[in-house]
Amino acid sequence: MSSSVSPASFDFPTATRVRYKVVGLSIGLAMVTYLDRACIGTLAPEIMKDLVLSREQMSLVYSAFALAYGFFEIPTAWWADRRGTRHVLTRIVLWWSAFTMATAAAFNFSSLIVIRFLFGAGEAGAWPCVARTFSRWIPLSQRGRIQGIFFSGAHLAGGLTPMIALGISALWGWRAVFLVFGLIGLIWTVVWYRWFRDEPTAHPEVNSAEVALITLGRGPASADHEGWAYWRRLLAHRNTLPLCLAYIPNSCAFYFCITWLPTYLKEKHHFEALALGFFSGLPLMAAVVGDLFGGAATDWVTVKFGLRIGRAGVAGLGNAIAGLAMLAATQVHHPIVAISLISFSVMATMATLGATWGTCLDIGGQHVGVVSAAMNTAGQVGGFCTPLAVTGLLAHYGDWNAPIMAIGGIFLLGAACWLLVDPRDPVFA
Repeated sequence: MSSSVSPASFDFPTATRVRYKVVGLSIGLAMVTYLDRACIGTLAPEIMKDLVLSREQMSLVYSAFALAYGFFEIPTAWWADRRGTRHVLTRIVLWWSAFTMATAAAFNFSSLIVIRFLFGAGEAGAWPCVARTFSRWIPLSQRGRIQGIFFSGAHLAGGLTPMIALGISALWGWRAVFLVFGLIGLIWTVVWYRWFRDEPTAHPEVNSAEVALITLGRGPASADHEGWAYWRRLLAHRNTLPLCLAYIPNSCAFYFCITWLPTYLKEKHHFEALALGFFSGLPLMAAVVGDLFGGAATDWVTVKFGLRIGRAGVAGLGNAIAGLAMLAATQVHHPIVAISLISFSVMATMATLGATWGTCLDIGGQHVGVVSAAMNTAGQVGGFCTPLAVTGLLAHYGDWNAPIMAIGGIFLLGAACWLLVDPRDPVFA
């Protein structure tokens, strides 16, 4: 009697899910990053009083971080593309955690500005390193939503930071906040270095089925990073400049949220105590919704309508909505309505992050770290200028609506830049 064997009787391996643990660790990194970045804005009144700083000096402290971050972003990402993110991210988090803790030792304006500059230099390259990690660990079809989930963790931490920082400060003073937050980064570093590997094939917990799923359609792990031709191709490509300009509005909004937003709410709308802590964090809490929705939307729209509409269309629409909502916030007088519109604006621009960083993965090829670093460096121009512009516009016009209107206008310019981006045309293959 003959017998037949059904296909179901063969043992096909089920893909492991180690990539999701990588995403989880990356989200932990994002949360630690935003804890350390965002707390200084919340603590600014105490710091300014203790160190006898003017508003203009505090703006320079904020901008010192962004300046250093921008200077060292591309070199650090270039290093990560060559060396891998296991070692480079370990160095980054060790460095920035040390200078987060060192902020507690600041004793005057000069010491604080030096510490925050070095903090920015150390943190530079963190986001491009994550993009590089995702390019090696995440399948092409999931990259937009994974970027959205990643940023949602960052913004959740940023939204909770004002309440956490004010709570710790009330118990032990503002210096204790920096010590506690810096310690969290050191713990993350130990876990990351011991467990993570740069390539799925090098990780002992990954099976062949997961490797096949991750690597389907992606490029090789290494490439030539030398010579002027490499840098000319990056800087002269048609996508590079508009993508960089389109990212500036997002950074302007974020830096306003982590620097002068608490002061705006206190002076313009007279929020106090617990209400100030809650509403200071509300825009970044709302950003979590934008991150998740935007990440899923860019992948879905890409499948339905193609890569250009899925990336540039989603990002351009998000920035346009953000600009209109920010401008509307200047036309209302009710405090809660005003902060709700600002929060909606921030939510809309953060909904573009999945598409924006997904575009870097689409056009970056083997050099996604440097491509995303170029974009993020441009973003730091917004980060550097925003605190200074806020104080300048406020001094000139005497009205908090002036900087809010400026940010809204920048969003609309960013939306226009997305008309020039085509993610179907890679910078590097």
